[in-house]
Amino acid sequence: MVHHKGLWRSVLVILVAALAVATAPWSARAEPTTPVTYPAWASATMYTGQAFDTCTAPPLTTMQAWIASPYRAVGIYFGGQNRTCAQPELTPAWVRAVADLGWRLIPIYKGLQPPCGGKPTDAKIVPSAARAQGTAAADDASQQVKALGMFKGGAMYYDMEHYTTTDSACRNAVLAFLSAWTKELHRLGYVSGVYENLNLGARDLAGVYNSSVYARPDALWIARYDLDPSLTGWAGIADSLWAVHQRAKQYKADFTATYGGVKLAIDADVWDGPVATMAFNYQATAVVRARSGPGPSYPLVKQYPAGASLAVVCQAPGSAVGTTAVWDKLNNGSYVTDNYVSTPSKAGYSAPITRCLYPYQVTPAKGANERSGPGVSHPVTGALPGGALAWLFCQRSGSKVGSTSIWDKIDSQHWVSDNWVATPSTTTYTKPAPRC
Repeated sequence: MVHHKGLWRSVLVILVAALAVATAPWSARAEPTTPVTYPAWASATMYTGQAFDTCTAPPLTTMQAWIASPYRAVGIYFGGQNRTCAQPELTPAWVRAVADLGWRLIPIYKGLQPPCGGKPTDAKIVPSAARAQGTAAADDASQQVKALGMFKGGAMYYDMEHYTTTDSACRNAVLAFLSAWTKELHRLGYVSGVYENLNLGARDLAGVYNSSVYARPDALWIARYDLDPSLTGWAGIADSLWAVHQRAKQYKADFTATYGGVKLAIDADVWDGPVATMAFNYQATAVVRARSGPGPSYPLVKQYPAGASLAVVCQAPGSAVGTTAVWDKLNNGSYVTDNYVSTPSKAGYSAPITRCLYPYQVTPAKGANERSGPGVSHPVTGALPGGALAWLFCQRSGSKVGSTSIWDKIDSQHWVSDNWVATPSTTTYTKPAPRC
């Protein structure tokens, strides 16, 4: 039965999304490497290891018991018209408690499905409205993850089920939809992921990896039930595509496992890519001054009394204070020295808080060199393939390349010119990444 109220709501969402696209400011970066606009409080989160997903989010008691498992990340179906399972457990309190246990969360959105695929009962993409519908899906997903307490900068994965890949009109509709999903998530400040079957969708994404017609997702999660957890050697997808912490694989489906005395039906995944970003609550151990960047030279934003609750999104290197050079970024985008925060480590980084990271795609199809310092005179230490994520955590000035003298630090000994990275600015520093 068609409920007209829901139908008109869907039409309105699509119209609003189309208007947003039409009136959005022009960016110097275009497809396939569209820029991510991270707000001040955002940070990306990377996870490498084993994961599982299941249709209904398990009770908290199950997640507590499964600490005994080899898994440390869990996929959660948080929204979409075609999400089939009820989610009685999936509340902000559950998300908070599971994250506090040390679990990384993989948000999955199952919205409109291919016009020539999925289940017969699925709501489908309308080819003529595919881009507007993809934009609307990203807008809806953003609101839903925000309501659950997950932060911008984190990743969301669109679950696009199998379709007839020889149907060109259908394939183009899927690609246009996912391109709009990615572009809108980037505009909103999120990292974009797509889940597809290796043989029935994922290869089409690989086929347009360098196309100027489609925005490229930041991460690819494939389904291939061959019991092989390898993240390379995927048939039809070169290892150079989605090559830098951008891959996941669902390699075993629909089986039952027991850990901590609790049985659960799951799919098994191996992961090396972005996941959701959470904040973790600690207390100020003394009067602490919050600043606009990770150091006392940055402007004062706010002062917190001893005992104040502090929601820490991520940790960044900065000026040494007391026993530590670690600074904690709060959920308002300001930084406080970790020396006066009740995190476990007083000298280094503290799990489960993640490092502050801002990934952007490498723009040249041929890739970009990494160097040991911020300039072309420094030795080459590696290379980033085209479309790879440069997981930068700070920027500084160096030798000029193209239109910019900004260099992005992506590891302790690895720098890449910002000229080759899809940051929003092509000439100067990009907020919220701090200065090195």
